Amino acid sequence: MQTQTKQLGIFAALAVLMAFTRSSHFGSIIRLPDATLAIFLVAGFMLPRYTWAALAAFVFLLLEAGGIDYYAIVYRNVSDYCVSPAYWFLIPTYATMWLGGRWFAAQQKNGWKSLALFAGVSWLTSSIAFLISNGAFYLFSGRFTGMNAAEYAARVAKYYTPYVSSSLMYLSLAALIYIAVTQLTKPSADTAQP
Repeated sequence: MQTQTKQLGIFAALAVLMAFTRSSHFGSIIRLPDATLAIFLVAGFMLPRYTWAALAAFVFLLLEAGGIDYYAIVYRNVSDYCVSPAYWFLIPTYATMWLGGRWFAAQQKNGWKSLALFAGVSWLTSSIAFLISNGAFYLFSGRFTGMNAAEYAARVAKYYTPYVSSSLMYLSLAALIYIAVTQLTKPSADTAQP
């Protein structure tokens, strides 16, 4: 029961973080950058494996992201430029992060090698997510009919670093929190039972 309560708390914290950060992709002086990519990776890592609850959590986070976008466009006058048939490709974009978290959960051993592996998984999944979301936007948005792929790539390359670095910033913070919590809750040699 305690594990379920902990997982519910983690899920609630991730949902709240998405609600506070989703309206700004790269952030500003008064807004935090979008944490959605990191949220899906952390949720994939921390939530139960291969259960209906995990699938429901994934679907809920997808619906939350879409709901926040809808609210921002309809009620906050945020541009709908990115909403096109390519918007559906956010599902595999976020699934990439989720599955990266799932894969890492099966590999990690709470050691320094795991921290290096987490850094690699974080970078790789964030990079793949960038390629999926931006590639789909180029191919399916209908906004780049006169532009070849090389021209498009040159134009969006400047967005790669902020896209990936905001995800890595949140994932670094998540790793530090995870390390601190596991160290604080680890039984000490003095209190261990024989």
